[in-house]
Amino acid sequence: MSNFETHLKQNYIGGQWVESQGGKKHQVISPSTEEATTTIVLGTAADVDAAVEAAKKAFVSFSQTSREERLELLGRIVEEYKKRIPDLAKSMAAEMGAPVSFAAAAQAPAGLGGFLGTIAALKDFQFKEQHGANTVVYEPMGVVGMITPWNWPLNQIALKVAPALAGGNCMVLKPSEECPGNATIFAEILDAAGVPPGVFNLVQGDGPTVGNAISSHPGIEMVSFTGSTRAGILVAKAAADTVKRVHQELGGKSPNLVLPDADLAAVLPPTVQGVLINTGQSCIAPTRILVQKEREAEAIGVIKAMFDGTQVGDPMTEGGHIGPVVNKAQFDKIQGLIQSAIDEGATLETGGTGLPANVNRGYYIKPTVFSGVTPSMRIANEEVFGPVATVMAYDTLDEAIAVANDTEYGLSAVISGDPTQAAAVAPKLRAGMVAVNNWGPAPGAPFGGYKASGNGREGGLFGLKDFMEIKAISGIPA
Repeated sequence: MSNFETHLKQNYIGGQWVESQGGKKHQVISPSTEEATTTIVLGTAADVDAAVEAAKKAFVSFSQTSREERLELLGRIVEEYKKRIPDLAKSMAAEMGAPVSFAAAAQAPAGLGGFLGTIAALKDFQFKEQHGANTVVYEPMGVVGMITPWNWPLNQIALKVAPALAGGNCMVLKPSEECPGNATIFAEILDAAGVPPGVFNLVQGDGPTVGNAISSHPGIEMVSFTGSTRAGILVAKAAADTVKRVHQELGGKSPNLVLPDADLAAVLPPTVQGVLINTGQSCIAPTRILVQKEREAEAIGVIKAMFDGTQVGDPMTEGGHIGPVVNKAQFDKIQGLIQSAIDEGATLETGGTGLPANVNRGYYIKPTVFSGVTPSMRIANEEVFGPVATVMAYDTLDEAIAVANDTEYGLSAVISGDPTQAAAVAPKLRAGMVAVNNWGPAPGAPFGGYKASGNGREGGLFGLKDFMEIKAISGIPA
């Protein structure tokens, strides 16, 4: 793609690739080499103004399109997206360290899944419902601002863009400046698919400038943010003055509640792998593994074998290994949390601080397992976002449920064991998603959490509804 290098340094506004108004250059550092890999231009509030104007103009006609027109458009995006999966995978491997095999098999297809789930929901969506004497209709919100993270970048972009398009909205996207290249390719995909000018706009930038301009913009009706709880609070505060809808998917500290009589060798591998996949950089990683005291040693054996068997290596080479974490700040934070667990008396079963033996640079973390972790330890409370599992022992199932819920977060929870027994435990867990003998989100299911994990849902029918306004009309024939 001969224009890609040019497009990286531009924004996509009103259907055109344009230069930033007063932006400054920013180099993305590769987490595997610690050297510059991609250069973008961080945008400005003026760029956001231009994008909002283009979106408002496009909204007049795009909001009036039919279900069939939107389905056709989403279908064209899917076809164009498939063509670019190898490019998307290479970009993510270089910028955020997802190994290229994993990026092509999981990271890029996750974005595709967001579109497919929305297409399925849109096909059957009831835009009009009769409630007694009232006709209730779902209508587009208007201009939606979107701020997305680096960890599953395309998944998070697609879970916002797809329902926004399906609902007849126009949008301004700010992707993470840690991993911007895939968003540039994504904009090229939408352009190739014939998304009308101004319906989708991309402004590269950082949170304090572009993120804040989006959150506080009077021309934006809704802001959808995925990222840390700390940043999500800032977005909500910036959005308050213009009373826009705030839609957030924030941090997590997911428990993996292992039932007392579970077959550990069978149920632990599919759930515990959620702490290793994507180098542990998933908001739903089930890092707090709750095991009954009598089974603790057996569980540690299974978990330790998984972590010891996990290879760490270069994301640019094919294979089943895990890559580095995204940047130095994350690396330092994780090293500090590992050290804190050692200092607070947890038992280090494998891993620990420092680089894995096979690398001499890059932000690589040793796959690490702690046992003897108690609820008061920092590592039991703070989101680690790395390949670090903590085993916590319990006496009774009621105690395990209480510990599982003893967190400010409520994004997801995992239960490992007999599904029939799990069915009785699942309603007692304060989380937006509960997976039994699995850890990932179910396709098309509402994705989002309770408590400090956010507001609103993404994906499928519930995601589509969250990107629409509800109007009640009375006094007309039913």
